Amino acid sequence: MRRRNFGFLSFLKGIFFLGVSQEVQSSRLDSSAISSSSFPLINIPLIEQKNQQHRIRSQIASNMMRSSGVMVARTYIYDWLILMALVVIGSLLLLIHPFHRFVGKDMMTSLKYPLKGNTVPFWTVPTYALLLPMVIFVVLYLRRRDIYDLHHAVLGLLYSASATAVITNALKLAVGRPRPDFFWRCFPDGKDVYDRLGNVICHGKRSVIDEGHKSFPSGHTSWSFAGLGFLSLYLAGKIKAFDRKGHVAKLCIICLPLLVASLVGISRVDDYWHHWQDVFTGGLLGLTVAGFCYLQFFPPPYHAQGWGPYAYFEELELRRNAQAANAADMPDMQAAETQNESRLHERSGIGCISPTAGRSRQDMEPGEGDSVGLLSSLICGAYCTEQIFGICCYFFMFVGECSVL
Repeated sequence: MRRRNFGFLSFLKGIFFLGVSQEVQSSRLDSSAISSSSFPLINIPLIEQKNQQHRIRSQIASNMMRSSGVMVARTYIYDWLILMALVVIGSLLLLIHPFHRFVGKDMMTSLKYPLKGNTVPFWTVPTYALLLPMVIFVVLYLRRRDIYDLHHAVLGLLYSASATAVITNALKLAVGRPRPDFFWRCFPDGKDVYDRLGNVICHGKRSVIDEGHKSFPSGHTSWSFAGLGFLSLYLAGKIKAFDRKGHVAKLCIICLPLLVASLVGISRVDDYWHHWQDVFTGGLLGLTVAGFCYLQFFPPPYHAQGWGPYAYFEELELRRNAQAANAADMPDMQAAETQNESRLHERSGIGCISPTAGRSRQDMEPGEGDSVGLLSSLICGAYCTEQIFGICCYFFMFVGECSVL
């Protein structure tokens, strides 16, 4: 009796479960078909466009921070072309003869200083005015790895030197002021000769005479202040010399290059190659050009951001904008991911979730919401009936076992 009751209940449970399972599976397939046809998985164009723009901005900022020197130089290709043009112009000016101004006999009194050599040779000027600052730029680059700082420092220094050279040589040719040792350049044998107007008739070497008419302004001094003045401004920004903390040692560091340039200018007066007015004008010219070239690439040294070039802070601003755009897009991205997950959940037919959960009532076609809701109710009802019937079967089996015992 016990075996018959147990077998009969198991047989009924198996038949009912088989029918319910088939019904549920067919209903789930129909629900999946409806949800896949009515609610296909789509990508939201607006969110995708925002994400793409964010990725582009992030990649640009990252590439700028890790750019190579060649890429940065290509960005400033026109500046380098203008720089080369200035170098060519400065070289051509060296081939032009200067203006020979009138030099009377009474003027020779102040132009009879002895002809001497240069205490600071001309070939040493590019060494301390260009190479020395570049070495310092490279050392600082090895510490910070900021290619924009290195590029702008080198480009600004070369612009300062080349522009100063062009202006200085042009003024030398146009003014034609005689040097303090002009008498011995014009009359190497010491015998002065003048024409009927009282102007000198030089019989010295032509190249030496031409060089004697290039006193104003001082080329050594202008180049020294153009290079070392730029270096002084650069160091002032890097060490934050004007941070209002009262560190006198910082002032000593930035004044050292200016002191060297001043000593070079003084040597030009001591060698009787220039008048003091020539040296003063040359120093003022070089320092002014250096200041303009420095401010073209770097903030003022007293500025809070004076330790870096403008391009560096533009990179940081670009990265901050990219991060802000990313943060603004995160809610939309999370909403899109949640919506896609709910649609995947609907397509898999797991649980009693309505296929219309991701859509509003207005987005549905007439009658579509009622049919889908009825189908969902049938699925949930079948699932619940299956669970209840199973519990009842096990209960009757338990009662049958107890009656037999």
